[in-house]
Amino acid sequence: MVEWTKDALLVGAVLAGVLAMTYVSGPAPSPIAITVIALTCATLAFRRRFPIWVLAGTVVGCGIYYPFVGSAGPLLVTFVIALYSVAAAGQIVAATGSAIVCMAAIVLGEIHSPIRHVDNIALFMLVGWLVAVIALGAVRSSRRALVSEAEKRAAGDERLRIARELHDVLAHNISLINVQASAALHRKNRETEALEAIKQASKQALKELRATLGVLRQVDEQPPTVPTGLGQLKELVERTRATGLQVTLDGEPRPLPPEVDLAAYRIIQEALTNVTRHASAQAVNVRIQYDDEHMRVQVDDDGRGGEVTAGNGIRGMTERARSLGGDVTVRGSTDGVRVHARLPIGAGE
Repeated sequence: MVEWTKDALLVGAVLAGVLAMTYVSGPAPSPIAITVIALTCATLAFRRRFPIWVLAGTVVGCGIYYPFVGSAGPLLVTFVIALYSVAAAGQIVAATGSAIVCMAAIVLGEIHSPIRHVDNIALFMLVGWLVAVIALGAVRSSRRALVSEAEKRAAGDERLRIARELHDVLAHNISLINVQASAALHRKNRETEALEAIKQASKQALKELRATLGVLRQVDEQPPTVPTGLGQLKELVERTRATGLQVTLDGEPRPLPPEVDLAAYRIIQEALTNVTRHASAQAVNVRIQYDDEHMRVQVDDDGRGGEVTAGNGIRGMTERARSLGGDVTVRGSTDGVRVHARLPIGAGE
Protein backbone atom coordinates (compact mmCIF):
# COMPACT_ATOMS: atom_id res chain seq x y z
CA MET A 1 0.00 0.00 0.00
CA VAL A 2 2.84 2.40 0.80
CA GLU A 3 4.55 1.67 -2.52
CA TRP A 4 1.31 2.20 -4.42
CA THR A 5 0.85 5.55 -2.68
CA LYS A 6 4.39 6.61 -3.57
CA ASP A 7 3.93 5.60 -7.20
CA ALA A 8 0.59 7.40 -7.41
CA LEU A 9 2.21 10.57 -6.07
CA LEU A 10 5.04 10.13 -8.57
CA VAL A 11 2.55 9.82 -11.45
CA GLY A 12 0.76 12.96 -10.32
CA ALA A 13 3.98 14.95 -9.98
CA VAL A 14 5.37 13.83 -13.35
CA LEU A 15 2.06 14.49 -15.14
CA ALA A 16 1.78 17.97 -13.65
CA GLY A 17 5.40 18.79 -14.49
CA VAL A 18 5.20 17.50 -18.07
CA LEU A 19 1.94 19.35 -18.79
CA ALA A 20 3.26 22.58 -17.28
CA MET A 21 6.51 22.44 -19.27
CA THR A 22 4.59 21.53 -22.43
CA TYR A 23 2.36 24.60 -22.14
CA VAL A 24 5.37 26.83 -21.39
CA SER A 25 7.65 25.55 -24.16
CA GLY A 26 5.25 25.85 -27.09
CA PRO A 27 1.68 26.15 -28.27
CA ALA A 28 -1.09 24.60 -26.19
CA PRO A 29 -1.17 20.83 -26.73
CA SER A 30 -4.13 19.26 -28.47
CA PRO A 31 -6.57 16.96 -26.64
CA ILE A 32 -4.91 13.98 -28.33
CA ALA A 33 -1.48 15.13 -27.12
CA ILE A 34 -2.79 15.59 -23.59
CA THR A 35 -4.30 12.08 -23.71
CA VAL A 36 -1.00 10.54 -24.85
CA ILE A 37 0.89 12.41 -22.12
CA ALA A 38 -1.59 11.31 -19.43
CA LEU A 39 -1.54 7.63 -20.50
CA THR A 40 2.25 7.54 -20.75
CA CYS A 41 2.65 9.06 -17.27
CA ALA A 42 0.02 6.69 -15.85
CA THR A 43 2.10 3.64 -16.81
CA LEU A 44 4.66 4.68 -14.17
CA ALA A 45 2.23 3.53 -11.47
CA PHE A 46 3.15 -0.08 -12.37
CA ARG A 47 6.92 0.40 -12.63
CA ARG A 48 7.71 -1.71 -9.53
CA ARG A 49 5.63 -4.74 -10.51
CA PHE A 50 6.14 -4.68 -14.30
CA PRO A 51 9.28 -2.61 -15.01
CA ILE A 52 9.92 -4.05 -18.48
CA TRP A 53 6.33 -3.50 -19.63
CA VAL A 54 6.29 0.03 -18.21
CA LEU A 55 9.53 0.79 -20.08
CA ALA A 56 7.97 -0.49 -23.28
CA GLY A 57 4.86 1.61 -22.62
CA THR A 58 6.89 4.81 -22.22
CA VAL A 59 8.79 4.03 -25.44
CA VAL A 60 5.50 3.61 -27.30
CA GLY A 61 4.07 6.78 -25.72
CA CYS A 62 7.11 8.88 -26.64
CA GLY A 63 7.21 7.28 -30.08
CA ILE A 64 3.64 8.39 -30.74
CA TYR A 65 3.89 11.80 -29.12
CA TYR A 66 7.03 13.34 -30.59
CA PRO A 67 6.67 12.43 -34.29
CA PHE A 68 2.86 12.70 -34.60
CA VAL A 69 1.00 14.74 -31.97
CA GLY A 70 3.51 17.21 -30.52
CA SER A 71 7.22 17.91 -30.38
CA ALA A 72 7.31 20.18 -27.33
CA GLY A 73 7.50 19.10 -23.69
CA PRO A 74 9.65 16.81 -21.55
CA LEU A 75 7.61 13.60 -21.94
CA LEU A 76 10.92 11.76 -22.37
CA VAL A 77 11.35 11.98 -18.61
CA THR A 78 8.86 9.09 -18.28
CA PHE A 79 11.24 6.90 -20.30
CA VAL A 80 14.14 7.94 -18.05
CA ILE A 81 12.19 7.01 -14.89
CA ALA A 82 11.14 3.68 -16.38
CA LEU A 83 14.73 3.03 -17.46
CA TYR A 84 15.91 3.55 -13.87
CA SER A 85 13.22 1.16 -12.57
CA VAL A 86 14.36 -1.58 -14.96
CA ALA A 87 18.00 -1.15 -13.94
CA ALA A 88 17.04 -1.07 -10.25
CA ALA A 89 15.19 -4.35 -10.76
CA GLY A 90 18.46 -5.93 -11.90
CA GLN A 91 17.60 -5.99 -15.62
CA ILE A 92 20.77 -4.17 -16.66
CA VAL A 93 20.95 -5.75 -20.14
CA ALA A 94 17.35 -4.80 -20.91
CA ALA A 95 17.93 -1.26 -19.65
CA THR A 96 21.10 -0.83 -21.72
CA GLY A 97 19.47 -2.25 -24.84
CA SER A 98 16.46 0.04 -24.44
CA ALA A 99 18.69 3.09 -24.02
CA ILE A 100 20.62 2.21 -27.19
CA VAL A 101 17.41 1.73 -29.17
CA CYS A 102 16.05 5.02 -27.82
CA MET A 103 19.16 6.96 -28.83
CA ALA A 104 19.21 5.31 -32.26
CA ALA A 105 15.57 6.30 -32.82
CA ILE A 106 16.27 9.90 -31.78
CA VAL A 107 19.31 10.15 -34.07
CA LEU A 108 17.42 8.68 -37.03
CA GLY A 109 14.50 10.99 -36.40
CA GLU A 110 16.81 14.02 -36.40
CA ILE A 111 18.51 12.85 -39.60
CA HIS A 112 15.23 12.48 -41.51
CA SER A 113 13.50 15.50 -39.99
CA PRO A 114 13.57 18.76 -42.01
CA ILE A 115 13.79 20.67 -38.73
CA ARG A 116 16.47 20.04 -36.10
CA HIS A 117 14.83 19.51 -32.70
CA VAL A 118 17.87 18.35 -30.67
CA ASP A 119 21.36 19.75 -31.28
CA ASN A 120 24.59 17.78 -30.85
CA ILE A 121 25.30 19.06 -27.32
CA ALA A 122 21.82 18.05 -26.19
CA LEU A 123 22.34 14.57 -27.70
CA PHE A 124 25.60 14.09 -25.82
CA MET A 125 23.97 15.30 -22.62
CA LEU A 126 21.08 12.89 -23.15
CA VAL A 127 23.51 10.00 -23.59
CA GLY A 128 25.23 10.99 -20.35
CA TRP A 129 21.91 11.15 -18.52
CA LEU A 130 20.87 7.72 -19.74
CA VAL A 131 24.21 6.18 -18.71
CA ALA A 132 23.98 7.84 -15.30
CA VAL A 133 20.41 6.62 -14.79
CA ILE A 134 21.37 3.03 -15.65
CA ALA A 135 24.38 3.24 -13.31
CA LEU A 136 22.23 4.54 -10.45
CA GLY A 137 19.71 1.77 -11.04
CA ALA A 138 22.49 -0.83 -11.01
CA VAL A 139 23.78 0.54 -7.70
CA ARG A 140 20.27 0.34 -6.28
CA SER A 141 19.92 -3.25 -7.47
CA SER A 142 23.26 -4.24 -5.93
CA ARG A 143 22.34 -2.64 -2.62
CA ARG A 144 19.04 -4.52 -2.52
CA ALA A 145 20.84 -7.77 -3.23
CA LEU A 146 23.34 -7.12 -0.43
CA VAL A 147 20.59 -6.24 2.04
CA SER A 148 18.61 -9.33 1.07
CA GLU A 149 21.67 -11.56 1.46
CA ALA A 150 22.43 -10.02 4.84
CA GLU A 151 18.85 -10.62 6.00
CA LYS A 152 18.95 -14.24 4.81
CA ARG A 153 22.25 -14.79 6.58
CA ALA A 154 20.93 -13.23 9.78
CA ALA A 155 17.82 -15.41 9.59
CA GLY A 156 19.99 -18.48 9.05
CA ASP A 157 22.18 -17.60 12.02
CA GLU A 158 19.10 -17.13 14.20
CA ARG A 159 17.65 -20.49 13.12
CA LEU A 160 21.00 -22.14 13.89
CA ARG A 161 21.11 -20.50 17.30
CA ILE A 162 17.57 -21.63 18.14
CA ALA A 163 18.27 -25.15 16.89
CA ARG A 164 21.39 -25.29 19.05
CA GLU A 165 19.46 -24.08 22.09
CA LEU A 166 16.71 -26.66 21.55
CA HIS A 167 19.25 -29.43 21.11
CA ASP A 168 21.09 -28.53 24.30
CA VAL A 169 17.91 -28.12 26.36
CA LEU A 170 16.19 -31.28 25.19
CA ALA A 171 19.17 -33.58 24.83
CA HIS A 172 20.36 -33.09 28.39
CA ASN A 173 17.02 -33.34 30.18
CA ILE A 174 15.63 -36.14 28.03
CA SER A 175 18.84 -38.08 28.64
CA LEU A 176 18.38 -37.69 32.39
CA ILE A 177 14.77 -38.83 32.08
CA ASN A 178 15.89 -41.86 30.11
CA VAL A 179 18.52 -42.81 32.68
CA GLN A 180 16.09 -42.43 35.57
CA ALA A 181 13.38 -44.40 33.80
CA SER A 182 15.88 -47.23 33.28
CA ALA A 183 16.79 -47.04 36.97
CA ALA A 184 13.13 -47.28 37.96
CA LEU A 185 12.76 -50.42 35.89
CA HIS A 186 15.87 -52.19 37.19
CA ARG A 187 16.03 -51.01 40.80
CA LYS A 188 12.55 -51.43 42.18
CA ASN A 189 13.58 -50.38 45.65
CA ARG A 190 14.48 -46.92 44.33
CA GLU A 191 11.44 -46.18 42.13
CA THR A 192 10.44 -43.15 44.20
CA GLU A 193 13.83 -41.48 43.90
CA ALA A 194 14.01 -42.19 40.17
CA LEU A 195 10.49 -40.90 39.52
CA GLU A 196 11.21 -37.75 41.52
CA ALA A 197 14.33 -37.17 39.39
CA ILE A 198 12.27 -37.74 36.26
CA LYS A 199 9.75 -35.19 37.48
CA GLN A 200 12.44 -32.57 38.15
CA ALA A 201 14.26 -33.19 34.85
CA SER A 202 11.07 -32.96 32.80
CA LYS A 203 10.03 -29.82 34.66
CA GLN A 204 13.38 -28.20 33.93
CA ALA A 205 13.19 -29.27 30.28
CA LEU A 206 9.79 -27.65 29.86
CA LYS A 207 10.97 -24.48 31.61
CA GLU A 208 14.01 -24.05 29.39
CA LEU A 209 12.07 -25.04 26.28
CA ARG A 210 9.47 -22.33 26.94
CA ALA A 211 12.24 -19.77 27.49
CA THR A 212 13.94 -20.75 24.21
CA LEU A 213 10.76 -20.77 22.14
CA GLY A 214 9.79 -17.42 23.60
CA VAL A 215 12.05 -15.68 21.08
CA LEU A 216 9.80 -16.96 18.28
CA ARG A 217 6.60 -15.52 19.71
CA GLN A 218 5.51 -12.10 18.47
CA VAL A 219 3.50 -11.26 21.55
CA ASP A 220 4.06 -9.01 24.53
CA GLU A 221 5.46 -11.54 26.95
CA GLN A 222 7.80 -10.84 29.79
CA PRO A 223 11.26 -12.40 29.34
CA PRO A 224 12.46 -14.99 31.88
CA THR A 225 13.37 -13.26 35.12
CA VAL A 226 16.44 -15.47 35.58
CA PRO A 227 18.46 -15.98 32.37
CA THR A 228 20.00 -19.39 31.80
CA GLY A 229 23.64 -19.44 32.80
CA LEU A 230 26.17 -20.60 35.36
CA GLY A 231 23.84 -19.47 38.12
CA GLN A 232 21.96 -22.74 37.49
CA LEU A 233 25.16 -24.83 37.44
CA LYS A 234 24.64 -26.35 40.88
CA GLU A 235 21.11 -27.40 39.94
CA LEU A 236 22.52 -28.98 36.78
CA VAL A 237 25.08 -30.88 38.82
CA GLU A 238 22.44 -32.11 41.25
CA ARG A 239 20.21 -33.36 38.43
CA THR A 240 23.16 -35.21 36.92
CA ARG A 241 24.05 -36.74 40.28
CA ALA A 242 20.51 -38.10 40.47
CA THR A 243 21.43 -40.47 37.63
CA GLY A 244 24.01 -42.13 39.89
CA LEU A 245 26.99 -40.33 38.38
CA GLN A 246 29.50 -38.90 40.88
CA VAL A 247 29.91 -35.25 39.89
CA THR A 248 32.41 -32.90 41.54
CA LEU A 249 32.52 -29.18 40.91
CA ASP A 250 35.65 -27.04 41.21
CA GLY A 251 35.28 -23.28 40.92
CA GLU A 252 32.43 -20.87 41.49
CA PRO A 253 30.38 -18.89 38.98
CA ARG A 254 31.11 -15.20 38.74
CA PRO A 255 29.44 -12.32 36.83
CA LEU A 256 30.03 -12.68 33.11
CA PRO A 257 28.64 -11.17 29.89
CA PRO A 258 25.29 -12.91 29.19
CA GLU A 259 26.50 -14.56 25.96
CA VAL A 260 29.58 -16.01 27.66
CA ASP A 261 27.57 -17.09 30.71
CA LEU A 262 25.05 -18.96 28.56
CA ALA A 263 27.74 -20.52 26.36
CA ALA A 264 29.70 -21.82 29.37
CA TYR A 265 26.55 -23.32 30.90
CA ARG A 266 25.50 -24.99 27.64
CA ILE A 267 28.97 -26.43 27.06
CA ILE A 268 29.01 -27.98 30.54
CA GLN A 269 25.44 -29.20 30.05
CA GLU A 270 26.28 -30.85 26.73
CA ALA A 271 29.46 -32.41 28.15
CA LEU A 272 27.48 -33.94 31.04
CA THR A 273 24.83 -35.11 28.59
CA ASN A 274 27.45 -36.94 26.55
CA VAL A 275 28.86 -38.54 29.71
CA THR A 276 25.46 -39.87 30.84
CA ARG A 277 24.57 -41.13 27.35
CA HIS A 278 27.79 -42.50 25.92
CA ALA A 279 30.69 -42.69 28.36
CA SER A 280 29.61 -45.41 30.80
CA ALA A 281 31.46 -43.34 33.38
CA GLN A 282 31.30 -43.51 37.17
CA ALA A 283 32.64 -40.05 37.98
CA VAL A 284 33.05 -36.70 36.28
CA ASN A 285 34.78 -33.50 37.35
CA VAL A 286 33.67 -30.02 36.25
CA ARG A 287 36.25 -27.27 36.66
CA ILE A 288 35.82 -23.52 36.06
CA GLN A 289 38.82 -21.19 35.98
CA TYR A 290 39.25 -17.50 35.22
CA ASP A 291 42.01 -15.10 34.32
CA ASP A 292 42.03 -11.48 33.19
CA GLU A 293 41.02 -12.26 29.60
CA HIS A 294 39.44 -15.71 29.49
CA MET A 295 37.41 -18.24 31.39
CA ARG A 296 38.11 -21.93 30.97
CA VAL A 297 35.70 -24.81 31.39
CA GLN A 298 37.01 -28.36 31.74
CA VAL A 299 34.95 -31.52 32.09
CA ASP A 300 36.77 -34.84 32.71
CA ASP A 301 35.15 -38.25 33.00
CA ASP A 302 36.51 -41.74 33.72
CA GLY A 303 34.43 -43.52 31.14
CA ARG A 304 35.26 -45.02 27.78
CA GLY A 305 37.99 -43.06 26.04
CA GLY A 306 39.46 -43.62 22.63
CA GLU A 307 38.54 -41.72 19.49
CA VAL A 308 35.75 -39.20 19.93
CA THR A 309 33.26 -38.80 17.08
CA ALA A 310 31.98 -35.26 16.59
CA GLY A 311 28.18 -35.31 16.66
CA ASN A 312 25.64 -32.51 16.88
CA GLY A 313 26.48 -31.88 20.53
CA ILE A 314 30.22 -31.38 19.99
CA ARG A 315 29.56 -29.29 16.90
CA GLY A 316 27.16 -27.16 18.93
CA MET A 317 29.74 -26.60 21.65
CA THR A 318 32.34 -25.65 19.07
CA GLU A 319 30.00 -23.22 17.29
CA ARG A 320 29.09 -21.54 20.56
CA ALA A 321 32.72 -21.00 21.51
CA ARG A 322 33.77 -19.81 18.04
CA SER A 323 30.90 -17.32 17.86
CA LEU A 324 32.45 -15.61 20.89
CA GLY A 325 36.06 -15.88 19.71
CA GLY A 326 36.91 -18.94 21.81
CA ASP A 327 37.48 -22.61 21.11
CA VAL A 328 36.59 -26.11 22.31
CA THR A 329 38.70 -29.25 22.25
CA VAL A 330 37.44 -32.78 22.96
CA ARG A 331 40.06 -35.47 23.48
CA GLY A 332 39.69 -39.11 24.41
CA SER A 333 42.30 -41.26 26.15
CA THR A 334 42.50 -44.53 28.02
CA ASP A 335 41.47 -42.67 31.18
CA GLY A 336 38.30 -41.11 29.73
CA VAL A 337 37.32 -38.00 27.81
CA ARG A 338 38.26 -34.37 28.45
CA VAL A 339 36.24 -31.41 27.16
CA HIS A 340 38.09 -28.10 27.38
CA ALA A 341 36.58 -24.76 26.41
CA ARG A 342 38.21 -21.32 26.35
CA LEU A 343 35.88 -18.33 26.23
CA PRO A 344 36.97 -14.67 26.09
CA ILE A 345 35.39 -12.91 29.04
CA GLY A 346 34.98 -9.67 27.09
CA ALA A 347 33.49 -11.33 23.96
CA GLY A 348 29.90 -10.55 24.87
CA GLU A 349 30.72 -6.88 25.34
